[in-house]
Amino acid sequence: MGVKLIKIGIVYLLIGMGLGVYMGATKDFSLHPVHAHVNLLGWTLFAISGLIFHAFPQLEQSVLAKIYFWLYNVSVPVTLVCLYLFLNGNAAIDPILGLGSVLITVSAACFAWLLLTKLPGAKN
Repeated sequence: MGVKLIKIGIVYLLIGMGLGVYMGATKDFSLHPVHAHVNLLGWTLFAISGLIFHAFPQLEQSVLAKIYFWLYNVSVPVTLVCLYLFLNGNAAIDPILGLGSVLITVSAACFAWLLLTKLPGAKN
């Protein structure tokens, strides 16, 4: 799971950088929230969680780890697409954007709970 998360993170890194280059080239920075979220939620959290799972492979065996993996992998792209649509004037997408944000938070809470309770030395 760790290596998969890192590889997914790399894809988000390239998307985020590509969006940044596009915004710089066109001098249109209206999508800067999407750019920031792609880099933070995509590249940063996927890579960090992947490194943690790679360093502590026993954490991958948990049901909570699998819930985090799948919930995060579904909610992040849905939220990013909805944010893009919302910023381009599609206000009707707001409830789905809100739901995606909540699901990202739930998945992050799963990851946090996993680390706080199962990471070696967490109970010390």
